Amino acid sequence: MIELRPAAQRQYIDAVAVFTAHEEASAEAAQVRGGMYWKNTGYLIRTSPSGAEKSLGPRSTDTDAIFDRFTRRKAAATKRLAALKTALVEQERLNRALRVGRIDPLVTRLLSRLAASALAEHFRVVGTYALYAYEAEAGVMFDADTVATRDIDLLWDVARRLQFATALSRVDTSMLAVLQKVDPTFRVRRSQRYTAVNQDGFEIDILRREPVDGDPHPVRMSDDEDDLWVVQAPNAHLLLDAPAFSAVVVASTGAMARMNTLH
Repeated sequence: MIELRPAAQRQYIDAVAVFTAHEEASAEAAQVRGGMYWKNTGYLIRTSPSGAEKSLGPRSTDTDAIFDRFTRRKAAATKRLAALKTALVEQERLNRALRVGRIDPLVTRLLSRLAASALAEHFRVVGTYALYAYEAEAGVMFDADTVATRDIDLLWDVARRLQFATALSRVDTSMLAVLQKVDPTFRVRRSQRYTAVNQDGFEIDILRREPVDGDPHPVRMSDDEDDLWVVQAPNAHLLLDAPAFSAVVVASTGAMARMNTLH
């Protein structure tokens, strides 16, 4: 492996600072998604992003305070997120100019989609692609042969399948549909139902531990009959029990994403 050039190291540190600030701003903005308005009957109504409505009670000193606090918080969160989006675009441009990253842009798009869909916490990147998280943290680059691969392995915790199903139902009908928002050419391989492959031959495998304590088997990612299944991986329980680790990885385009993997 080789050490990153000092200019690239400094740029990565600056870029990660903006990226993490953007993550925090996104989380804050998510807490004030939807809106509030006064119904003509004098009741304060909270609306969700899906359009659902909930009454918070008749107009009073308390509901006036709730409305004012929400309005101020939402305006501040929106303004901060917009500013950080602009800063993030600039940092990605500098990443590209200084050749900070080299991971396949498809991978950063995949990780970003999982994060935006609140599904990232259910997966860990394992195998060769996890090396990109370690080299980013260490400020080095492994030789090309070490990281040469055209498939990424995502470890999924079957014990949390109900929580995953709930999260997935909020954003899409199937795991395959989520992947197709990253690249519409993804299809499940007929001969290997736990693998999604796109038109360029890039593969995504979903792994799980071997069945224990009444784990269901086989397992499909959703009720959609065309969705991905999950393949058993020997010793996967050891990977699930390992301490978590994450790092911001950078694509050859300069785009960034957080990769969750193993310590």
